[in-house]
Amino acid sequence: MAGLKKETIKFLQTLSENNNRDWFNAQKTLFEDAKSDFELFVFNLIAGISEFDKSIGALEPRDCIFRIYRDVRFSQNKNPYKENFGAFIAPDGRKSRFCGYYIHIQPGGSFASGGLYMAPGAVMKLVRTAMVENREEFLGIINNPKFKTTFSFEGIEMLKRTPAGFKFDDELDFYLRLKHITPSRVLEDNELTLPNFSDEVLSTFETLSPLIKFLNQTIQ
Repeated sequence: MAGLKKETIKFLQTLSENNNRDWFNAQKTLFEDAKSDFELFVFNLIAGISEFDKSIGALEPRDCIFRIYRDVRFSQNKNPYKENFGAFIAPDGRKSRFCGYYIHIQPGGSFASGGLYMAPGAVMKLVRTAMVENREEFLGIINNPKFKTTFSFEGIEMLKRTPAGFKFDDELDFYLRLKHITPSRVLEDNELTLPNFSDEVLSTFETLSPLIKFLNQTIQ
């Protein structure tokens, strides 16, 4: 297992400087090469994740990878293309209602993450209730030394106060107020093409897997 090709990162960097249809169409071959490289990378991630999280089932990269084409109909940003490659590896792929593992490759903004994003209020209430009722289990996961040194909850939207129906708890309050349960790890540009990059991402996701399993047991 290896890292991404330098040409793939270069394509994304150049796309960010030339986000228009004329340039993209002229560089279609470069796009196809970069896309194939990312697909192979995701294929390896799926195989590796399935070793420690059997719930993801039999997936193909196409089940998990997001299209590079943007829907600009309701956006002020009219750039036609995303400037990243992204994939969500979860039961049933990128459209799954379950929690999973997300990889985002973008020069200057790459990260590995996962969890529960933009869930309905009823689902978030289930998760918050599980945090309280299984307090020691949840705190044991997010206070694990490896988890704490790998992941950050920084930048996630939060409620201003403890949600209605829950008592203030000094250790749990921060997590009860999160609008999304999506810890992340920043990936530096110089990591992306290293020979052990796939292994490093898999190690990151394995560290995340106890939280993913906790969340999925709650919302299943």
